[in-house]
Amino acid sequence: MDILALFHWSTLIPWLLGMTFGIFVGATPGLTATMAVALIVPLSYYLPASAGLAMIIGVSFTAIFAGDIPATYLRIPGTPASAAATLDGYQMARQGRGYRALLIDLWCSSLGGLIGVVLLIISAPQLARLALKFSSFEYCWLALFGLSMSAVVSAGNTFNGLMAAALGMLLSTIGLDIVSGAQRFTYGHTGLMDGIQFIPVMIGLFGLSEVMRHLWHFGEQPHGNTTAPSENGKTGSSEGLFRTLWSQKRLIGQSSLLGTLIGALPGAGADIAAWGSYGLANKTSKNPEAFGKGSDEGVVAPTSANNAAVAGAWIPALVFGIPGDAVTAIVLGALMVYDIKPGPMVLEQSGEQVKTIFAIALITQLWLIPAGWIGIRSFDKLLRLPKRGILTAVVLFSIVGAYSLQNSLFDVGIMLVFGCFGFLLERLAIPLPPLILGLILGPMVEKNLRTGLIKTQGDWLPFLTRPFCLSMACLMAFILVGPRLYQWFKARKAVKA
Repeated sequence: MDILALFHWSTLIPWLLGMTFGIFVGATPGLTATMAVALIVPLSYYLPASAGLAMIIGVSFTAIFAGDIPATYLRIPGTPASAAATLDGYQMARQGRGYRALLIDLWCSSLGGLIGVVLLIISAPQLARLALKFSSFEYCWLALFGLSMSAVVSAGNTFNGLMAAALGMLLSTIGLDIVSGAQRFTYGHTGLMDGIQFIPVMIGLFGLSEVMRHLWHFGEQPHGNTTAPSENGKTGSSEGLFRTLWSQKRLIGQSSLLGTLIGALPGAGADIAAWGSYGLANKTSKNPEAFGKGSDEGVVAPTSANNAAVAGAWIPALVFGIPGDAVTAIVLGALMVYDIKPGPMVLEQSGEQVKTIFAIALITQLWLIPAGWIGIRSFDKLLRLPKRGILTAVVLFSIVGAYSLQNSLFDVGIMLVFGCFGFLLERLAIPLPPLILGLILGPMVEKNLRTGLIKTQGDWLPFLTRPFCLSMACLMAFILVGPRLYQWFKARKAVKA
């Protein structure tokens, strides 16, 4: 792989434009990193593989960081992963230290991302060798485990998450039967014979539904200040920055490692990683009482973890073909277009492309520092843009993105339908990521389940007697039932006392 080729203008320009778009979307409250990637993927199809991948990876990392900018200044998270930054970051801004908080945030995001990518590079080959020993029985349970995890860690209760995952699996059965070739749930419509295309669904659920949500609440004032707290001058704001980072090196490493591990859990994502690392930092801190009052540790922990989680989500995506979060779920579809087939053989079949992905991810962490600094300084101008203009641009991007996939108005219709459907689901407090993972992992579950049953002539026992399968079944049962049993025993103990 030629690293210098990544700096050719044909790759570099889309890369930097993607990072700029990620900064813009991430710093705009209500527009998520998932939506940014969903809108950018159709455009990447017209670029060379390295340029398209650089654009997608650049958007995902910068959008996660940029969401911390309005969270710090306005107490409004730009993305869900930035919610934890509203605590100490906003308090620092109120004390006139918002610029310093964002500089700490920027460097920790870059360092956390670097650690996450390095762990991805180290662990991916080892996991791939392990995955080569898997059969259809193990892959079936692995996909089911990913779906159950996405339901457990999603916002809202577990039942709603499981219902969304089941609905996604049901939608994945539309099209031709994978064994017999018969049409299922197409009702004679030829546009459904290939199933429901993934990208229009993603754009509708995460792009158009956001617009509808904003229109529903149009005129309502957001909670918190509507203008950024005044700074006591930026001079001296960065004094002692590197000394602070060095003093927090243990916390940066701890949070980055935890963020990578949580990001690698299917369905967990950067928002869970940020809150988990914030809680762990609070428990292990020498000054836990300072948290929530403008503590440097309260900024370092979540911001190191959320970018590390973005890298961690690529681990199951590349090695097992199971997306770690909604962003990597979209990226899996893009990888197929570039003839990269995620799975245990990905390093053998697409070794050069995977090395390119690793290189792009590492360099993106370095590009993040100047790009993020420009984003911090430009935030005031972004605040002056009218919300109506931003929402109109999102609608146009959504329509163009859905149409450009196959030059089909039918896909635009699918996008519109799922935009309305996503808005309705969110009004009912039903999370969207499990639905998306159900749509992606549904074919994997069905294929491996039916393949296993064909091999065993209908015998279900191998799905439960093989060591890995039995371990996964027990782990799933513990995750789904364990918390409820714990609460039941705790309540009984309280009654007896």
